Amino acid sequence: MNPPSPSTTPTPRRRGRPWFPIVTLVLGAVGIAWIRSQAELERNFQSWLLTLVPLLVVLLNVGWFFLSPRFNRNTRLVGLFGLLVLATAARLGLRVDGTVNGTGLPRFTWRWSDSTPHVLPASATPPPASPTAAAANLLALAVDSPQFLGPARTGIHPDPGLSTNWSTTPPRELWRRPVGIGWSAFAVVKDRAITQEQRGDAEVVASYDLLTGIPVWEHTDTTRFSEWQGGDGPRATPTVQDGRIYTFGATGLLNCLDALTGKPLWQRPVLAEHNLGTNEWACSASPLLSDNLVIVTGGRGPGPVLIAYDRRTGEPAWKAGNDSASYASPILTTLAGRRVILSSNARSLLAVSPSTGKVLLEHDWGSAKWPKASQPVVLDDDRIFVSAGYGMGCQMIRIRANADGSLVSEVQWKGVSMKTQFNNVAALDGYLYGLDDGLLACVNADTGKRSWKEGRFGSGQSLVVGSLLLVQNERGSVHLCSATSDAFREFGSIPALSSKTWNQPTLAGRFLLVRNDREAACYELPGK
Repeated sequence: MNPPSPSTTPTPRRRGRPWFPIVTLVLGAVGIAWIRSQAELERNFQSWLLTLVPLLVVLLNVGWFFLSPRFNRNTRLVGLFGLLVLATAARLGLRVDGTVNGTGLPRFTWRWSDSTPHVLPASATPPPASPTAAAANLLALAVDSPQFLGPARTGIHPDPGLSTNWSTTPPRELWRRPVGIGWSAFAVVKDRAITQEQRGDAEVVASYDLLTGIPVWEHTDTTRFSEWQGGDGPRATPTVQDGRIYTFGATGLLNCLDALTGKPLWQRPVLAEHNLGTNEWACSASPLLSDNLVIVTGGRGPGPVLIAYDRRTGEPAWKAGNDSASYASPILTTLAGRRVILSSNARSLLAVSPSTGKVLLEHDWGSAKWPKASQPVVLDDDRIFVSAGYGMGCQMIRIRANADGSLVSEVQWKGVSMKTQFNNVAALDGYLYGLDDGLLACVNADTGKRSWKEGRFGSGQSLVVGSLLLVQNERGSVHLCSATSDAFREFGSIPALSSKTWNQPTLAGRFLLVRNDREAACYELPGK
């Protein structure tokens, strides 16, 4: 009997552990932990990195799946078919609908979903046929806020006697109504609230009754600005003075309207007549009034960054600078005894004479690769604070005058203690208050050191009211906080709006007006 012959059937090879997926997952987790640990890494960069790291891990493992000998040909074909089905379904079923928030990450929605913003029904009642004593008493609580960031364009309001006890006496909603898309804020004069909106192909200047929200009049121009990140519509806030309203549309149309009726008085196509392109995120600067002039910013240059017109006739007066405009609004101030207009541009901070447009100072600031949307803040001792996001940080600049009338700048300090994106900073009692990369922060104006940083408000907005702060969260809620350097304190909040809100809130005495690209609301804030 012959002994059994050895088996000719090959022994299956043990595959062992899938080390490549394990290593990539561990490295991805370590990378995510490291990114989250970087306290001063801006949240827009952080968000993109936190998205890219998992995506890279997935792509590496997909490549490993198709190249690894662990899987046979049929298994790879099934995997390839599944990937093609998923890719086709995503292409046919999804579309980009703006951004999730101020970080710039795209928001994906179903292609068949309604792209029209959903709004709450208007809750205002019709205004009375004639003013009543109750309406007159209520209107007595109002104070004009005729331009962007309040009466002085500083984001600082005197305290109208606000109560901080919102738990017992919360703000009272006066009205709520749908509005057109866009990121304009309200200007308030007397009993009118004026803003800009996009409705279809019409860019609209709309006037509403302050107490009821009922539309009074509207002016329309057939133009529409659109870009995927910020969405459609105008960004700038109207400016009101002497019975006239000045508006700057997203595509560069400068309007002068009658404040009572909305009747057009004159119009200038600013970008077209200066051969300038539209900024990537639209014309966003609010018109500035100085003596008999109205001043607006330019567009995508090179070209003038400040352009002045006679505010009665619309005739050109002067133009200044040679750069691309950015997204901050020009301000009128005094530095080293000189009355100047300040403008934060793509590459520089510019100071010019209000009467002639003569350039008195050009200070290199930031990078033209990234937008600057925060207002320069002027302190009483001839210093200017500038800030931006996207890695540019902040600077405190001291100004002195030469004998010939020109100005000289010197950087006192710079750092990353205040990293604004498209929100603004206000100065109070030697400290700077604003949203540092989405968190409310207090920074010492002399040293640049941060005193505290608390509360997550995203790409929201803030106002200083006496010794208080009103903070509009990017998600829509409004918070009342303390503007003191020792510690952060929050007194209360209200769910004013319920979706992405980039518009600056407007305080008109005891009236708080808020809006976003879907709805607007007006609250009466409680008094002491």
